[in-house]
Amino acid sequence: MQPACKPAAQSGFTLIELVIVITIIGVLAAVALPRFIALQRDARVAKLNAARGSVGAAAALVHAAILTRNGNSDPTVCAVGGTADNSPGVAGTVCTENGLIATVFSYPASTAIPAAGNPGIVSAAGLTTVFNPTLQNLQNEGYAAVLSGAVTTFQIQGAPDMAHCQFTYTQALSAIVPAQISVVDTTGC
Repeated sequence: MQPACKPAAQSGFTLIELVIVITIIGVLAAVALPRFIALQRDARVAKLNAARGSVGAAAALVHAAILTRNGNSDPTVCAVGGTADNSPGVAGTVCTENGLIATVFSYPASTAIPAAGNPGIVSAAGLTTVFNPTLQNLQNEGYAAVLSGAVTTFQIQGAPDMAHCQFTYTQALSAIVPAQISVVDTTGC
């Protein structure tokens, strides 16, 4: 007598097991994907807030330097050339460790990017490794800066709506109206 044949063992997954695994993956993706998208937005908001902090600190430091020097010109040449007049008036310069910064009523000026003469708030804030950055230098670091008269608008590159992922710096308008930094607009980040 021959022994009864046993069916060969089958390996693999049943249809039910595959459906359950696919369902679990779908639920995880539905929960995790919005969080990953929110991380990109959070990163842009953090970068914008960091830039605003740098601009605010630079404005305060330049203003403090001019107040401390009491309008007296520097007796020595600045590290990269030129002498700062430290004027608290309508136009002046102050020496920083990287070079001269143009000032208006003892706050950094809103100047062209890159500045043909002495750079202003963009350079003072140190958002790039280049002291007097070009627009390309700023873009390489993820920033955009737009000058319109006395106002410099700082934006974050790659934001879905850059016009609503920004803040502005308005240079001092008089001896009694200091430079103003707007609140950040993050609605388009």
